[in-house]
Amino acid sequence: MWSDESRFQVHHADGRVRLWRKQHESMLPTCMNTTLQAGGGSVMVWGMFSWHDLGPLICVEQCLNSTTYLSIFADQVHPIMLMAYPNGDGFFQQDNAPYHGARIVQECFQENEGDCTLLRWPPQSPALNPIEHLWDEVKKAIRQLVPQPSNLTELDSAIHQAWCQIPRHHLSTSHGVNARKNRHSIEGNWVIIIWPLNV
Repeated sequence: MWSDESRFQVHHADGRVRLWRKQHESMLPTCMNTTLQAGGGSVMVWGMFSWHDLGPLICVEQCLNSTTYLSIFADQVHPIMLMAYPNGDGFFQQDNAPYHGARIVQECFQENEGDCTLLRWPPQSPALNPIEHLWDEVKKAIRQLVPQPSNLTELDSAIHQAWCQIPRHHLSTSHGVNARKNRHSIEGNWVIIIWPLNV
C-alpha cells in the first residue's frame, strides 16, 4: 500500500498572465487581473492505493500532524491492511514527513508490527512514490473541468470524483513507472523495490 497527502488550490495559476495590449492601455480595468491570497483557499487530502485498487481519500481539515495521522492509521490504514493482507504479509509505505517519526506514531506501528510491515523509505524522495502519478491524474482531471471549481466545497467534490474515476490499469502502471526510478535511486541501506510492469 502506498500513501501520501496532497494539497489542491481553488484557483491554480503558474504565476504568469499573458495579455496583448497597447502601451496606453496598461491601467484599463480590462487589462488588469485580480489576485487571491493563497490561491483562494485549498483542500488537503490524504490517500492510499495498492496494485489492485484505490484506497480511501481523506479530507484533512487542518495541517496533517501526528495526532491526525494516527487517527487516519487507526481508522483507515490498519483495518484495510488487515482485510487485504490477513496473514500480515502486506507492506505499507509512508514518506519521512516529520509526523511519521513522532513517538506516538512509531509506537503505534510497533504495537501492530505483526499486521503489516512498514516499508523503509529514503528521506526527501517524493518523486519515488508512485502515488504522485495518481495526484497528477486528479489534477489533470480538475483542470479539464468546465466550469472550474469556484469554492472549497466544489473543489473537494471534484477531487473525490476525479480520484474515484482513476482507471484501475493506471494503478499497476504507476508501480511500473516507479520501479525503474527506484531501482536506480534507492541504494545502500535502503531496500530496492522492483515491481513487474503490467501494461
